[in-house]
Amino acid sequence: MQYSLKEVFAPKLAHTLRHYTRTQFAQDALAGIIVGIVAIPLAIAFGISSGVGPTEGLVTAIIAGLLISLFGGSKVQIGGPTGAFIVIIYGIIQQYGLAGLTIATVMAGILLILMGLARFGSIIKFVPYPVIVGFTAGIAVTIFSTQMNDFFGLGLTDVPANFVDKWIFYAGHFAVNPWAVGIGVFSLLICICMPLVTKRVPGSLAAIVFATLAVCALKEWAPDSWGIASLQTIGDLYELPHGIPAPHMPALQLAEGESLFTLIQKLFPSAFTIAMLGAIESLLSAMVADGVIGDKHNSNTELIAQGAANIVVPFFGGIPATGAIARTMTNINNGGRTPVAGIIHAIVLLLVLFFFGQLVGLIPMSCLAAVLIMVAYSMSGWKTIVGLIRHPSRDLWVLLITFFLTVIFDLTVAIEVGILLALVLFLMRTSEETHIRTFHKEIDPNEDTDVQSNLEHLTIPDGVEVYEIDGPYFFGIANRFDDVMGHVSGEKYPIRIIRMRKVPFVDSTAMHNLEMLIRRSHREGMTIILSGVKEHVHKQLQKGGIEQMMNPENICPNIHVALNRAKELLP
Repeated sequence: MQYSLKEVFAPKLAHTLRHYTRTQFAQDALAGIIVGIVAIPLAIAFGISSGVGPTEGLVTAIIAGLLISLFGGSKVQIGGPTGAFIVIIYGIIQQYGLAGLTIATVMAGILLILMGLARFGSIIKFVPYPVIVGFTAGIAVTIFSTQMNDFFGLGLTDVPANFVDKWIFYAGHFAVNPWAVGIGVFSLLICICMPLVTKRVPGSLAAIVFATLAVCALKEWAPDSWGIASLQTIGDLYELPHGIPAPHMPALQLAEGESLFTLIQKLFPSAFTIAMLGAIESLLSAMVADGVIGDKHNSNTELIAQGAANIVVPFFGGIPATGAIARTMTNINNGGRTPVAGIIHAIVLLLVLFFFGQLVGLIPMSCLAAVLIMVAYSMSGWKTIVGLIRHPSRDLWVLLITFFLTVIFDLTVAIEVGILLALVLFLMRTSEETHIRTFHKEIDPNEDTDVQSNLEHLTIPDGVEVYEIDGPYFFGIANRFDDVMGHVSGEKYPIRIIRMRKVPFVDSTAMHNLEMLIRRSHREGMTIILSGVKEHVHKQLQKGGIEQMMNPENICPNIHVALNRAKELLP
């Protein structure tokens, strides 16, 4: 099927600027400023927790946020680093370094663009809900576990990336810093209580402001004997942000005998995970936003914009980015209705990076840990998990398996196994919903059949057997139908009628089995008649050569015609 580029790439910015007004600009400007302020602590926290630093987090929010707003398919989407990527990024950096992260992120960007060009935007939405809930909850638990070092002020380095090893490492080195715990608990209380006071000021921003002021005051006036100097801040551990870095490629260190192509092969699963996470999170965010503002986003354009952002950002030292639902909802709630708000949000972050970078160094690490613990709590979706307990048990098993694979192993394994498991369960359910019935003597026309309603019970002539397939005729059911055909009574029926009125589609396995059945029937001197074949299924039979193997008169529109045809063919 041919299609134009405009069908898959039509940025919302170009559409909204045609009828843009000063009033709308004022609303977008206010929303952009507020979202930019909200994004500051999150960008810094995500950057540090991913294993890079505050500058890299802010740079990602600036460049990715700008590109996603310029070229995206949603009017209100705000892009940037998110908690979902922390685990995968940290693992890549530990194993392959910053150069490996750059390569994986660029590969993920290319995959996202290819998804958009191939119009996979709508297909991504069909990822099973239990899989999404499972790996999101798993990510939340993993993020929570990564914050224990800073929240308790353990001061540990080289903490293992693996969940189990990490907690064993914590247990062996659990020397708590009381100041860190105090500031962490203080920050948590602010995050929890601020929404009860006002929803205009994000709890994370208030926590960082008050905790930083408190620490600065303590370091200025508290006696040295109190030990406040042991409380670590961002400035103690990281180089402070001072502007956008020049584009560069981190030095690539290959293992002995390893080529660049070999490294790319090793990084592909991680790149695929980044692409899938970015696609799922951004499109879910856009769908939620559509429901609030009454608009419809272009999912393929959104994927292309996300891909472009992830190709550009790594060369400035940034990390993977996607649509951020919390910042997107903040944008909407403050009046943002066009991509201009997202552009202004990026400008606000840029000003912070240039003029207030030194202030970032005063933020306590335990305060950032508290902010991310709240992010993990919000991501956990425990209410959704409790609700899913009332759903079919198979869905709950998919969720739990995906969750534990995410926590114990990694996201790549969790997503692959979770989707595969959900697909297998779906096929099992579909197979269970497809029924095969056999008729020997008569058919009741009143039981939702395709026969004329004024007929009495249809009598099946001696020597004729009728089978009915009720549901999809695909590989999950084709072999079962063969078993049913093979376990009929020992009597050989010269004519077999297969009713396909309720068959919505057939696949290649079903076509092959049908072909084998017709060939076997020819050898045994039997005739196959097909009844009630839908038009599109009939076309598939023609393309597959099934019709050519049969007399066209043996493909009948309904059971009435099929029985009459059988009577004509009886010896």
